[in-house]
Amino acid sequence: MNRISRIVLLLILGTLCVTTSAQGYLQVNDISYTHKTDAYSLERLKLDVYHPTGATDCPVVVWFHGGGLEGGNKEIPALLREKDLVAVGVNYRLLPRVTVREILDDAAEAVAWVFRHIAEYGGDPRKIVVSGHSAGGYISMMLCLDKSWLAAYNTDADSVMMYVPFSGQAITHFNVRKMQGIPPLQATIDEYAPLYWVRGDCPPMVLVCGDRELELYGRYDENQYLARMMKLAGHQQTYLYEIDGHGHNGMIEPGFHILETHLKQMLGIPTYP
Repeated sequence: MNRISRIVLLLILGTLCVTTSAQGYLQVNDISYTHKTDAYSLERLKLDVYHPTGATDCPVVVWFHGGGLEGGNKEIPALLREKDLVAVGVNYRLLPRVTVREILDDAAEAVAWVFRHIAEYGGDPRKIVVSGHSAGGYISMMLCLDKSWLAAYNTDADSVMMYVPFSGQAITHFNVRKMQGIPPLQATIDEYAPLYWVRGDCPPMVLVCGDRELELYGRYDENQYLARMMKLAGHQQTYLYEIDGHGHNGMIEPGFHILETHLKQMLGIPTYP
């Protein structure tokens, strides 16, 4: 879908949820999203869905947790609750038990599951946002820019309405480099780096980072370079935010305000300070 067609579609979509008889919100936990059959996959590859009751056609935020690709667990962040949207918290397998390729495959399988099933929870598959913090931000960048991950599950990465990585790593992730015997401050760009896959024809990408002097391993500077390269490649809807005075974890809470603002703008809903 080209940029003009996407804008027209979103203007038609117009609102957040269509409400009939909403009574509140429900959370459904530990839904298996995988066809993999090994014990670790069956244990780990689950997601939670938090959704308004009695509503349809809601926007959807798929949230990948942080933890350096080697730790962490699925969550529904507090600032995604009671927002007239469906939130999906995803678990994926972790380093070093699996490779980064397997992690990205898990993430793609989860997003493909959301496209197929989210209408059952009141979500609109035309209004999916893929997001996450740190390792989760890196995952969302990779799914956006390297279309092969979602294509493996018959899903077009460009069908996602918007990608909003929080403090994602634009070069090869430092724990992937660790597994390659490379120290964290020795930067590399290979097929596991979002920067390797820069393209001008993807959906809007909103890059949110903390203060450049407080962020982890120069994370803001990586995102700034990614934003520059995206624009040079012809992508006009790359947005970069630096949240002054906030470090790698402190930037998460104000980051949700940026996500919500862009979501409303995409849907043609007025936003206020």
